Amino acid sequence: MKHRVLIPTLLMSAICTTAAFAIDRTYISREASQTPVQQSAVVEGADNFYQSDQVTMQRVTFRNQYNMQAVGNLFIPKDLDQNTNHPTIIVGHPMGAVKEQSSNLYAQKLAEQGFITLSLDLSFWGKSEGQPRNVVAPDIYAEDFSAAVDFLGTQSLVDRDRIGVLGICGSGSFVISAAKIDPRMKAIATVSMYDMGAANRNGLRHSATLEQRQQAIAAAAEQRYAEFTGGETQYTSGTVHELNENSTAIEREFYDFYRTPRGEYTPEGSSPQLTTHPTLTSNVKFLNFYPFNDIETISPRPMLFITGDNAHSREFSEDAYQRAAEPKELYIVPNAGHVDLYDRVNLIPWDKLASFFNQHLSRSQVE
Repeated sequence: MKHRVLIPTLLMSAICTTAAFAIDRTYISREASQTPVQQSAVVEGADNFYQSDQVTMQRVTFRNQYNMQAVGNLFIPKDLDQNTNHPTIIVGHPMGAVKEQSSNLYAQKLAEQGFITLSLDLSFWGKSEGQPRNVVAPDIYAEDFSAAVDFLGTQSLVDRDRIGVLGICGSGSFVISAAKIDPRMKAIATVSMYDMGAANRNGLRHSATLEQRQQAIAAAAEQRYAEFTGGETQYTSGTVHELNENSTAIEREFYDFYRTPRGEYTPEGSSPQLTTHPTLTSNVKFLNFYPFNDIETISPRPMLFITGDNAHSREFSEDAYQRAAEPKELYIVPNAGHVDLYDRVNLIPWDKLASFFNQHLSRSQVE
């Protein structure tokens, strides 16, 4: 069966790998000649594929409550004391990405600070199970983080009372959703967060109209009939594969990461034509996703929201901060955009993240 990519270009989408979304039926066949990876301009400090010589990495697997196998990378400092247990941080990747994009970098850098860390592929993405691939399932994504706690809490080197979570881009909203109903997550941080529900419902800065939302819903509903009767799977949003004179600044920002050697990564069994693109019929599930509702119930567990002062997604971190209860902090990174905080090691506030987790995952804080 052929798979096609539907790239909308009107209604602002929440998919963290682009901001353009419309009911413009432009299709790209999976069997089409693959666009060669473009060279990006040198971006100061960009180091997505960083490999630390101070930590060890182990591939791990565990099952969530839907009996789906999740795959992650467990990073352990080489000088870790093996005779005691330690604080641990789970790191979630941007929406539409995989653990090799941004989350491995964060996991290694935090492991260098003395934490055990786990970067994981969310269900339906990367090496984790889930069919069809690239499905949007926010409840299952949140469950993946709780399943990661299940796994880590049974490891001898992990102190199950000192587990934190860090969500990048879309995973920021997924870790909040998970933490609301899983008190085992003792400290919650987000970086360049997208509220995947609000962005799909309303667009960035509430730029989407109700009519556009209804068009998107209708297109997805009609496509369900086509796929139920054996038709081609269609994909939506995600990062564009080419730039032109009409490309937006946000499209260019994501393209420079996902479609160039800076951050391009195609998981085994996938295709560059499908990376970052969720299925059209499942993407509307984000319209029923409200991660910030009841966010205040996470208190008294601490929350840290990190965003760039130039980030197009800044509104989501500010909204979450306003809704959350104390203890909470909004940290604005000067001269940083949304994607800058995926991999620009000179801009990412490593010391802030380390101090946050050191303070709130210390034995005195959790006892």
